[in-house]
Amino acid sequence: MADCLDGNVLAAKSFARFGVTHMFGVVGIPVTGLANRAVQLGIRFISFHNEQSAGYAASAYGYLTGRPGLLLTVSGPGCVHGLAGLSNAMINTWPMVMISGSSDQKDSGRGDFQELDQIEAVKPFSKFSVKAKDIKEIPDCVARVLDHAVSGRPGGCYLDLPTDVLHQMITESEAEKLLTEVEKGRVFEATKAPPSSEIAKAVSVLRMAERPLIVFGKGAAYARAEGELKKLVERTGIPFLPTPMGKGLVNDDHELAASAARSLAIGKCDVALVVGARLNWLLHFGESPKWDKDVKFILVDVSEEEIKLRKPHLGLVGDAKKVLEMLNKEIKDDPFCLGKSHPWVEAISKKVKDNVSKMEAQLAKDVVPFNFLTPMRIIRDAILGVGSPAPVVVSEGANTMDVGRSVLVQTEPRTRLDAGTWGTMGVGLGYCIAAAVANPERLVVAVEGDSGFGFSAMEVETLVRYKLPVVVIVFNNGGVYGGDRRSPEEVSGPFKDDPAPTSFVPGAAYHTLIEAFGGKGYLVGTPDELKSALSESFSARKPAVINVIIDPFAGAESGRMQHKN
Repeated sequence: MADCLDGNVLAAKSFARFGVTHMFGVVGIPVTGLANRAVQLGIRFISFHNEQSAGYAASAYGYLTGRPGLLLTVSGPGCVHGLAGLSNAMINTWPMVMISGSSDQKDSGRGDFQELDQIEAVKPFSKFSVKAKDIKEIPDCVARVLDHAVSGRPGGCYLDLPTDVLHQMITESEAEKLLTEVEKGRVFEATKAPPSSEIAKAVSVLRMAERPLIVFGKGAAYARAEGELKKLVERTGIPFLPTPMGKGLVNDDHELAASAARSLAIGKCDVALVVGARLNWLLHFGESPKWDKDVKFILVDVSEEEIKLRKPHLGLVGDAKKVLEMLNKEIKDDPFCLGKSHPWVEAISKKVKDNVSKMEAQLAKDVVPFNFLTPMRIIRDAILGVGSPAPVVVSEGANTMDVGRSVLVQTEPRTRLDAGTWGTMGVGLGYCIAAAVANPERLVVAVEGDSGFGFSAMEVETLVRYKLPVVVIVFNNGGVYGGDRRSPEEVSGPFKDDPAPTSFVPGAAYHTLIEAFGGKGYLVGTPDELKSALSESFSARKPAVINVIIDPFAGAESGRMQHKN
C-alpha cells in the first residue's frame, strides 16, 4: 500500500496545507505520529512538559500572530489539562484550536484507555467543536476549526481525533482530492464595519465633548490598529488610556498618555471612546463611582453581543482598525483638536506630571534588601536600553505584575503579556515560549513573582531545549504575596507549626533550576549584581533565570486586589 496514508498523515497534511506553521503540545498515545508527521511537513512542533503551559502558549500565539494557536494533547487527562489554555483563549477572545486524540469509537462507554466524552467536556470553553468520525472527514474538520477560531469574535475551538480514525488508511490521490475540495470551499468573512451614519454620529459626540478620553485594549492590539489609533490621538489631541495589555499601541511616554492620571481621566471624562476593550472588572464595568454617572460611552467592538450587553450611548460593531480608519477619515474632512492649553488636557497633563514625579522619587532610591521598586526600575532601564525591536515583556504575579504595570514602559504594540482578562496565574513560561516563537527577532523578558513562576517552572527546560532568547526574572520574596503575613491570633490549631499557606522555602535557589538543563542562572541581591546579570543575559540572548531576592515583607497581600481576598 505504498500510495496510501493514514489519519495522522492526512491531519498533518491538512494543517500544513491550510497555513499552520506552529504547534504546541505534549505527545503520547494516540498523537505522537501526528506530531512527527507535522514536523516532517514543515510545521514547527514545540513540545512541553505539561498541557496547561502548552495551552497557554497556544492561546498567546493566537493573540500575537492573529492566526489560531494550536495545542495538541493526548486523550482523557491530556484533554482536561488542555482546557486551561482553551478557556484562557475563550475569556481573552484569542484564536486557538485544541486537537486531542480520543479513544477508539467502537469501545465508547466501555471504559477504554483514557476514555472521556471530550466533545461534552470542552463545551463551556469552545465556540465550536467537531469530531472526525472517519478519515475522510479530517480535512473538512481541520478547515472548520481553523476558520471558526478567527471568525467574528475570536476564540477557542476543539477538534477530536479518535484513535481508530488516526489509523484508518486512504489513497494519496483520494487525500489530495479531499484537500483540494476543502481548500476551494473555504470562505473568509469580510472585515466588519459599521454604517457611515454611525461613524458621523460618533465623531459628532466626540467633537461636542468637553472632557473626551480614548480607552483601548488588547482587542485593538489584536486588530493591529496602532497606526490608526496614533493618528486619531494626534489629530484630535484627546488623552488616551490603555488597558494593561493595550500598553504600547501608542507609546506609554506619549504626551497625551493618561495612565499616570487614570483615576482623574476615568472619573471626570464626559465621553469615552472605548476601542477593543470590554467594560468588565478591569474598567470597573463603566459604572460610578469610578466613572462619572453621566459619561457617554462609544464602544467599538467586533462583537454585537458585547455591545448589547453593555448598552453604551453608541455602539460601533466592527474591526477596530477598520472603524478607526473610518473615524479618522470622517474627522479629516472637518478637523478638530483640543490643543495643549485645553483645560482638560492641561488637567490630565498636570496630574500625570505630579504622579510621575512622585513615582520617580520612589524609584530613584536604591533600597537594599530589595523592595519591588528598585529592581523594577533597573529592569525598566535595561529593557528600554535594548531599543527596537523592543523586547516582549511577560508579567505575572500579584505585586510583581502590579508594580510592573506602572513602572515598565511599553513603546511598541503587543509587547506586554500578562494575566489578562481572567487574571490567570501560571501563564508565564507558556507565554514566553509563544512570544519567542511568534517574534523570533525580539528578546523575551519575563518578570515573574516566585509563586507565578512555580506554576510552570519546569518549562525552563523547554527554553533550553529550543534555545529560545528568553530571560526569566523571578522576584523571590519567599511565597505568595511574601512571607508569613498572619497575625499572632491566626497562628493556632494542631498544625500551627506548619509554614503559612502563603509561604515557600525561604531563599529558594530558583536560578539553579535552569542550570540543571544547561541554561544560565544568576542570583542577585544588589543593584550592581542585577545590572550586571541583565546586561550579560540580554546580550547573550540565551535562556536564563535571574533569581532576585526581595524583602519578604515588601509586598501587599493580593497586590492591589485586597478588597477581593
